[in-house]
Amino acid sequence: MIDARISSFDADATCALLPFAPLIETLRRSFAEGCVVPVRHHHTIATDGDPDATLLLMPAWHDPQSASSYLGIKIVTVFPGNTARGIPGLTSTYLLYDGRTGEQLALIDGNSITTRRTVAASALAADYLARKDASRLLVIGAGRVASLLPDAYLAVRRIEHVVIWDIDAENAARLARKLERQGLSVSVADNLERAVRGADIVSAATLATAPLVKGEWLRPGTHLDLIGGFTPAMREADDDAVRRSAVYIDTTEALHEAGDLVQPIKAGVFSAEMVCARLDELCRRDVHARQSNEEITLYKAVGTALADLAAATMVYDASLAAA
Repeated sequence: MIDARISSFDADATCALLPFAPLIETLRRSFAEGCVVPVRHHHTIATDGDPDATLLLMPAWHDPQSASSYLGIKIVTVFPGNTARGIPGLTSTYLLYDGRTGEQLALIDGNSITTRRTVAASALAADYLARKDASRLLVIGAGRVASLLPDAYLAVRRIEHVVIWDIDAENAARLARKLERQGLSVSVADNLERAVRGADIVSAATLATAPLVKGEWLRPGTHLDLIGGFTPAMREADDDAVRRSAVYIDTTEALHEAGDLVQPIKAGVFSAEMVCARLDELCRRDVHARQSNEEITLYKAVGTALADLAAATMVYDASLAAA
């Protein structure tokens, strides 16, 4: 039984309190200001007959000098084998506490926190890295995260057409129909190479373990957004894509958690010193972002507890304001 004094937010309530335009601005401020983010606990769980599962524990809290004073932790389980069962592979819960007293304040749907902050951070990075005239978005994947990418990108760019590609063509068609009902111009790609070559922004949100996007397909001026892979074994783009791009990351953890960077580093194609900037540096304007309309930019994210805390506090503060 949940203490009546603890606010509880299911998926619908959480999503309703995290509209993308305000969420992106909340993340922009939060990345610029920073908070305490310990190294996440990352545990591998062996399963019988399925790929290994993952347990993530992601804590964060505001330091005493911050205008806010919250502490939170997200508990995440990732079971890739669930795809074959027709159920979500990722489940998570967010616990929010008073950062001064340690009292629990809220229990928030972690899946909604994860999906919405993930695509919002992706759009935030693209606001610095994608060409200002970028209007054609390719979404690779058709799952829960991928389905939200068009809405998030519309908050930062004038997206005129969305192309969907998924390894399962019916999943891509289903998402396309959903987006069309929202009034978007959408098509389904039957050839990934052709779709990548025709896109201004390529955003991949998959659990792929072998590269989907080849660097040779990227035309000058493309922004490549890789947000699906979060372990060294996961990969959405090949070495050539990394080699041809100006690379940006959400956090330094991406360098040792993301296969899209870990594997090129091992191959000698890339190094940590070649990273142009982290997202917090972009938000503080400490570094320059895109250098020209011809530059290919690549953003690799593995997620950060900072973004989770920002989204969770946005949910809680918005609920207090509406009370």
